[in-house]
Amino acid sequence: MTSAPFIPTPDEVSAGWLTEQLRAAGHEVEVVDFDAADIGTGQLGRCIRYRLEYGGDSPGAPLTLVGKFPSDNPVSRQTGVVLRNYIKEVRFYQELQPRLSISTPRCYFAEIVGEGPHFAVLMSDEAPAEPGDQIAGCDEDVARAAVLELAGLHAPGWNDVALLPADWLGRPSPRLSAATHDRYRTLLPGFLDRYGDRLDRDARDILCRYGEAESAWTGELPDPFSLIHVDYRLDNLLIDQRTSPPAITAVDWQSITIGLPLGDVAYLLGGSLRSERRRRCERDIVRGYHERLTAAGIADYSRETCWTDYRRGAFAGFGVCVIASMMVQETERGNEMFVAMTRRHTRHALDLNSAELL
Repeated sequence: MTSAPFIPTPDEVSAGWLTEQLRAAGHEVEVVDFDAADIGTGQLGRCIRYRLEYGGDSPGAPLTLVGKFPSDNPVSRQTGVVLRNYIKEVRFYQELQPRLSISTPRCYFAEIVGEGPHFAVLMSDEAPAEPGDQIAGCDEDVARAAVLELAGLHAPGWNDVALLPADWLGRPSPRLSAATHDRYRTLLPGFLDRYGDRLDRDARDILCRYGEAESAWTGELPDPFSLIHVDYRLDNLLIDQRTSPPAITAVDWQSITIGLPLGDVAYLLGGSLRSERRRRCERDIVRGYHERLTAAGIADYSRETCWTDYRRGAFAGFGVCVIASMMVQETERGNEMFVAMTRRHTRHALDLNSAELL
């Protein structure tokens, strides 16, 4: 019988364990020492950068790696289990990454006990690429590059029924949708108590209208459907500005599921661009995304349908803002981020008159 793999906590990561993972990936090296430092401000996970010291020659071996582990905060850890974030992250690297062309870190190790919270992922360090800043937003070049990368996530699984039996992916269903709907409606009053005085009245109104729209929560499989990131936003993208266009690497695969692909596109553009900038460039960027799909072999999806699905996808950020903000540890930066996102996502849906599609 094969023994279960050792899954280290941050305190248990050793030079020997790092050596083992690198050798399994084809690097004939020995790690003799390393430095570890926390990076990022993740709500559900803890990320650590390891600077490696090798004994002897190490041609081609990475100088740094990044490990991801569950949050130290008990509330966030429980959220990661309840929302299946931890198992999704691990299964993404184990099962889905090899079939996709979207840029992602190289994975050296990914294992979990049950559905968590105990898990570990060890991956390549994409530095000097840096995470985007969700509060500050981004410019058009970054937004365009990020959206075009999404074709490499969506096209390989476009309407692929072979994805549907994977229970951990959480395919749309009336049961799951009803549970999410109930969670949204339950948490919305507290969300508005916390953030409502920082939102415009029409923003508050459309948050409520979305929660009351039964047609938005049927749990039917969308047409088209694909793998979707769900939380494809600047804080979860590593951006290398040394190239033109910027190189984008997507991380934080803890929410991946099956759904409407244009939800990812709308979520990125609606939440990452200031409204006046988004209005100027969104049609052109969505057109470029559609062209990428066509080039990838998605031939029966019209530009007009793509735009309508984009308008429908403007609600993709509502659930993340309301539910996630109320289920993770409250922080000053987190509050600022959720306010910025909610302002942008609600204005996006209002600008596109997306409510008429509910």
